[in-house]
Amino acid sequence: MWTQLILVMFLAFGKTTNQMAELNLTVDKIKSDIGVIRVLVFNQENGWPDDPSKAIQSATLVINQNQAFYTFKNLPAGRYAIAVIHDTENKGKLRVNRFGIPQDGYGFSNNVTGTFGPPSFSKATFSLTTGVNRQTISLR
Repeated sequence: MWTQLILVMFLAFGKTTNQMAELNLTVDKIKSDIGVIRVLVFNQENGWPDDPSKAIQSATLVINQNQAFYTFKNLPAGRYAIAVIHDTENKGKLRVNRFGIPQDGYGFSNNVTGTFGPPSFSKATFSLTTGVNRQTISLR
């Protein structure tokens, strides 16, 4: 009896599943190889799209022939949104003119755009499933 109970508990709770995902990100249509690409990955609307302290992961990418690549590993499967900027002056922020219009390239997951500002978190979200996922963001 105890042996059967232990066996049932082992089968019910002892099986581990790997719920982690990998995200291969490509950033293209970068106007020049000057500067770096900065990436923020969010799994919540709070902080979207420009608060690095609220991002679940971030990365600074080297530009090579107007493209940049990065692999985010060990992300839990779920819903995410990505914000990308081309930081031409390597200052950690998007350059804008006096009217707030971006002077450098930028982009978001799903290649969505906003009206007079960034797109909403919900428009930029995508599903990340276990295993390898791909996302290509073309800068504007």
